[in-house]
Amino acid sequence: MLNLSSRASVHTCDGKTRRDFLQIGTLGAIGLGLPQYLAAAAQAGIDPKHENQSCIMIFNLGAPSQLDTFDMKPEAPAEVRGPFKPISTKGDFQVSNILPEHAKIADKFSIVRSCYHTAAAVHDAGWQMLQTGRQFTGGVNYPHAGAVLQYMRGRRSDLPAHVVLPESMGMGGGNLPNGQAGGFLGKAYDPFVLMADPSQEKFHVPDLLPPQGLGEVRIDRRRRMRSAIEARMKELEATESAKVLDANFVAAYRLMSSAEARDAFDLTKESVSVRERYGMNRFGQCCLLARRLIEAGVRFVTVNTFLTVFNEITWDIHGSKPFTTIEGMKNIVAPMYDQAYSALITDLDARGMLDSTMVCGLAEFGRTPKVNPAGGRDHWPQCFTCTFAGGGVQGGRAIGASDPIGGAPVDRPTQPSEVIATIFKSLGLDLHAEMPGPGGRPFPLVDFGVREIDELF
Repeated sequence: MLNLSSRASVHTCDGKTRRDFLQIGTLGAIGLGLPQYLAAAAQAGIDPKHENQSCIMIFNLGAPSQLDTFDMKPEAPAEVRGPFKPISTKGDFQVSNILPEHAKIADKFSIVRSCYHTAAAVHDAGWQMLQTGRQFTGGVNYPHAGAVLQYMRGRRSDLPAHVVLPESMGMGGGNLPNGQAGGFLGKAYDPFVLMADPSQEKFHVPDLLPPQGLGEVRIDRRRRMRSAIEARMKELEATESAKVLDANFVAAYRLMSSAEARDAFDLTKESVSVRERYGMNRFGQCCLLARRLIEAGVRFVTVNTFLTVFNEITWDIHGSKPFTTIEGMKNIVAPMYDQAYSALITDLDARGMLDSTMVCGLAEFGRTPKVNPAGGRDHWPQCFTCTFAGGGVQGGRAIGASDPIGGAPVDRPTQPSEVIATIFKSLGLDLHAEMPGPGGRPFPLVDFGVREIDELF
């Protein structure tokens, strides 16, 4: 086991330096031995039996129309029900005929048809709500669910605890943070962002390998030089900025020097048939990569179906440029999503990973009950559908219900905070646990009284 040690300004009672605990290994990454980790876990309300639980959050940027996917209203007027037909599934609910592969695996996932939120009907407001469980107000940037998990558990391999594929979301029109960061937990809890398209023929991870011509011996020499310099900078080392810099350096060094990490990101190790089953497109290959990363020890992977709602074919079906038409959703978006999602769930199940991996399909809001004059549907946070599979979720269920036009919940109204609580519950986190909030004050994982969607389990 490689030991990253040097003289430091902090010593333990047995004379060890702080860096003597920064070892290339599972527990070394969080500075704890096994007994200390178990004790800390118990104090934080973490059940050790959930140590292997993971999550893949698929964020359907642009927001699918509930009426054209999972909450069909065949008896409603034409301007409400839209052009698609409901089909039977292996679950106790129907889905749209543009999602035939979902129908075949509906016994493996469940849907919540009664989601809603009260934030503004702009994309980035919903991104915040559905990824952090809270509304961006007063300048407080809340942490992504994956950042919270990283804070509570740390990493469990040379790979980061939280990875975003393929890139972070762009701007959503509301000039708000996108919710895919460490928030008030700090930059140290930002995710590792791939910044590459895994469907490209010459795909590689920009931050995974050292600069060209910089071999492992030279990397190690630079590391040792840095340690020697740091040993003479006790005053600087005491600052918070230096601590974050040090943590980021160790994380980057581990990533670049790890054969395990390189293997996890190497899609050429998958057969052509497996890659084609997911779909040879950006989203399909991101879903396959998500499975590989979870398999290699990443705790949380966020997959963005799209990167922006502008000038790109997405779920944002306003009906006219620069947005998408319903035909674009039918012919491009839905088939791509249907193929990759069903491949991911089937693959996780076949590998015995579905029970320990929650796959949630989220979006920032739904679409208007009535088709607009351009033949599309506009933003509608008052009602939308989210999907959940694995991680203890019982498949084949429809939770909650909307009114006859899919415009408002009429049974089991579900807010974003409950969605995040459901993810935390699957991961084995105590909903009453706390993390350091703004100003260093204790801050709850979820607000008082918020519970998981218990009907899913």
